[in-house]
Amino acid sequence: MTNAIIVTDFLAARMIQAEQDFHISRIQSIAEQAGNPQGVDIHYFGNASATYIRTMPWGIFNAVKGLHDEDAASLQSIVDFYKTKERSFQLDVDPIRTSNKLLEQLPALGLVQTGFHSVLIGATHSERPSVAPDITIQEIVDDEGFDHYAAIHCLGSGMNLEHKHHFFTNNRGLLHRSGWHIYLALYQNQPAAVATMFIKDGMASLSLAATAPLFRNHGLQTALLQHRLHAASLADCDYVAGQASFGSTSQHNMERVGLKLAWTRSMWAPL
Repeated sequence: MTNAIIVTDFLAARMIQAEQDFHISRIQSIAEQAGNPQGVDIHYFGNASATYIRTMPWGIFNAVKGLHDEDAASLQSIVDFYKTKERSFQLDVDPIRTSNKLLEQLPALGLVQTGFHSVLIGATHSERPSVAPDITIQEIVDDEGFDHYAAIHCLGSGMNLEHKHHFFTNNRGLLHRSGWHIYLALYQNQPAAVATMFIKDGMASLSLAATAPLFRNHGLQTALLQHRLHAASLADCDYVAGQASFGSTSQHNMERVGLKLAWTRSMWAPL
């Protein structure tokens, strides 16, 4: 029987930092495109990081992470940062290191809670997982493989393949980037699903995942999760962390391979 994972303040802080690290690394990879054509801006307010991408209005790219009580005095500056850019944003509020000192300021600054997000934690898997005969998993190491990644990420996001070039251009910087590992799952020898993992300071983060609609419900994401948990063990990680919409299929998939709910975070945005 494996030892139960106790989510102490120290472990929770590591998990938050790990998520912040992979988020910043991903956004920075976009900023490093020649001439910064996407208009990326990354700013720090104490412990909190605020990211902005001019060409991408979605909350995942315009997000505040790592905020806690020590940064309460910076909340107005954070709001002003996005206001000057005429951009809405997503602010993560975790129960760790957060009290009324911070929470009472949010509505006063015109922010409202918009939803919940699950944060999960689990142990690595030292034993190599068994894989269904129809499934093959391989790490992507070149542009040919990354072209499959872009196509699957595009289709999995509900977009037509004519938009694949956006997914290629804006994620290509992750290939061979420090800490990043990108995996492709084939179903009956056809590229079908992808997933990524970011490793830093002994913590593996299950960061991105997508399945082409034609290949859903074949256990591909479960296989990719099991593969990454084993890869994290080989990389000498002690924990694996993940995030997902509360009650989503992604959360349930992570729970099926042994991760557990560590806490539920609240998501805030301007009214």
